[in-house]
Amino acid sequence: MIIHRSPMPDVAIPDVSVTEHVMRYAATDPERVAVIDGPSGRSYTFGQLHDMIHRFAGGLAARGFGTGDTLGIMAPNIPEYAVVFHGVAVAGGTVTTINPVYGAEEVRFQLQDAGASMLITIGMFAETAQAAIDGTDVSEVLTLDGAEGTGNALELLGEPIEQVPVDLDDDVVVLPYSSGTTGLPKGVMLTHHNLVANIAQAEPCIQLEHEGEVALSFLPFFHIYGMQVLMNASLAGGATVVTMPRFDLEQALTIVQEHHVTRFFAVPPVVLALAKHPLVDQFDLSSVKQVFSGAAPLGADLAAEAANRIGCEVVQGYGMTELSPVSHCTVVGDFRPGTSGVTIPNTECRLVDPETGEDRAVGAEGELWVRGPQVMKGYLNNEVATRNTIDPDGWLHTGDIAVIDEHHHVTIVDRVKELIKYKGFQVPPAELEALLVAHPKIADVAVIGIPDEEAGELPKAFVVAQPGAELSVDEVQAYVSEHVASYKQVRLVEFVEEIPKSASGKILRRMLRQGTPS
Repeated sequence: MIIHRSPMPDVAIPDVSVTEHVMRYAATDPERVAVIDGPSGRSYTFGQLHDMIHRFAGGLAARGFGTGDTLGIMAPNIPEYAVVFHGVAVAGGTVTTINPVYGAEEVRFQLQDAGASMLITIGMFAETAQAAIDGTDVSEVLTLDGAEGTGNALELLGEPIEQVPVDLDDDVVVLPYSSGTTGLPKGVMLTHHNLVANIAQAEPCIQLEHEGEVALSFLPFFHIYGMQVLMNASLAGGATVVTMPRFDLEQALTIVQEHHVTRFFAVPPVVLALAKHPLVDQFDLSSVKQVFSGAAPLGADLAAEAANRIGCEVVQGYGMTELSPVSHCTVVGDFRPGTSGVTIPNTECRLVDPETGEDRAVGAEGELWVRGPQVMKGYLNNEVATRNTIDPDGWLHTGDIAVIDEHHHVTIVDRVKELIKYKGFQVPPAELEALLVAHPKIADVAVIGIPDEEAGELPKAFVVAQPGAELSVDEVQAYVSEHVASYKQVRLVEFVEEIPKSASGKILRRMLRQGTPS
């Protein structure tokens, strides 16, 4: 067995709840601004945020919500997201983070699977939320802006309570959902210890300097990257988090200039804009110390172009929801083009040949396996999927093919999994295939990702129509748009005579990528 260990020394992992760790500056610097709503300027200091979190927890407790209960939050990035997230944690419960652009069917599935008894959203998504709770344990939709026809979530603020006792290693504090190549999305069980450990592990890599650090946060908090790196880790490091409910380049650049943003967390399509869009030249971005890209591989040439234009490092890291999420990160000052940085502290890796099961040495490709305190507890109600992902020795099989160089830097070169990465979002081919094959005019279908400079990959459907059926591209795309979120839409459609498959019936996606069907 060849184990690749972090070149960095292990760090001490605090034995505390996630909220105690994230809000530690409330005790030492309560007047420092913790979070600002970018568009409106609404803000809370660390002291104010701490007070609201504990009052919200008190309100939940008074309502009977506590240990063993789950609350769903379906909201964009706003300051109050942290109040709900950590209020649930202090109350001893679990929060399941829901994509606010989901349709009612998708929201309902997550609420049912997670066993949620409460749902909090904003007025913009209240109609979808109301439709989604039918058939779930949620009886009422609460909104953070007190939208008409809903209860006001902030009216739950009551007498503050202290952290309800929790088992740090076992109690699930957050349940984000991760898409897979087979089946429906799975609830990823992350404990207090998982989250605290990963924040502590990432600190020596990101190296927030506390004073004067400002983090731009437009990447969604419902996604593990936004939740942990932008919200939790930034607050834990004493940075001011400036939220944006949705990404708009001009607004983002304006916020960077006005708030003197030092940390610009991004995904490859945004880095592309920083490298090429003419708007960038109209703003002063000199405060930015680093652009950090994640969620999908970032090309070395694009990173270099953006770095030269902005005048700071443009680096990347690697992780996944099941890893809380970071396993590899570029240390400040140790950027190597095209790599995702080094293995973070307290973490071990193996590179394993998917065909032979043999370990691979430095410079050789293999499936990346990870072991460390950030590895999830497992998938909710899905022991089979958990066993298929985490082996008996605690190694999490990422499904990604990587290589580790002589400098300990890891480069992701391919995927064993077939997940499509559209603008940093995971699009599971199996979900779209299951949906499309249910169409009465479709006999068979396969979905793959097609490389795209702006989006990363575009979902493309290869469709076999039923004999004699008249079916158009527009009809296929309209059918998909009725059922799934906007980022899962099929962007390209090609009609084919048959879908190439193996003897066991598995779709031969490699042949589709090579253009075998005509």
